[in-house]
Amino acid sequence: MSTRSKIEISTELLRRLHRIHRQLTDLRSQIDRCPRQIKAGEAMVVKAESDVLAAQSEVKKAKLASDEKQLQLQGRELHIEDLKAKLNMAASNREFSLLNEQIAADDKASSVLSDEILEGLERIDVLESKLAAFQEELQDQQVEHSQRVKEVEAKQVTLRSELARVEAELESSENEVPASIKAEYKRITAAKGEEALAPTDGDSCGGCYQTLTTQVMSTLHLSQLVRCPNCNAFLYLPEDRRV
Repeated sequence: MSTRSKIEISTELLRRLHRIHRQLTDLRSQIDRCPRQIKAGEAMVVKAESDVLAAQSEVKKAKLASDEKQLQLQGRELHIEDLKAKLNMAASNREFSLLNEQIAADDKASSVLSDEILEGLERIDVLESKLAAFQEELQDQQVEHSQRVKEVEAKQVTLRSELARVEAELESSENEVPASIKAEYKRITAAKGEEALAPTDGDSCGGCYQTLTTQVMSTLHLSQLVRCPNCNAFLYLPEDRRV
């Protein structure tokens, strides 16, 4: 049924109950967001840690590659020295010519390898610069997250304290709900929260915008219990409407 015949209920009480339920919805929503804010901060720290590890790996790989090429260069230079020593002991012009050709080829290869080593060292400088930036970002994220956790935890304490106060206010106000409808009111508000109550919006329900009949509006003006015929909300006149 959309109405309850001649059950009087204070418009001011319904307004107050709706305000309290809206406050509870907002407070619980803020409390629910607190862990998500911390998790979001944790995710940023994890991302920064991952960036540092990846950058460290790149630096390590680049250094290993550079070290390997430097060893190759040292080996090639020793080989060239060995060839030069053999050059002085060449038994024939042909052997002398072949050794010279090999020395020239090895010199050219060593020159290419030296260039690659220089490029590798330059790349290491770039990678180490990136690593330093990632490490700085990680430190910043850790500091920010630590501060964020403190702020969120302090906020949670305040919100929970306010929630307890508003819940106590709700309990006190609900004692004024007529006994004949209290069980139904409790059942509906437990299921729907703030949507269990709605102000009128002109001649419509402010919750679902169902147009209300003249009889329903007249009953509301008599401070009698009225339920929306569509969404079943407890209706009341807003403060800008006279009772």
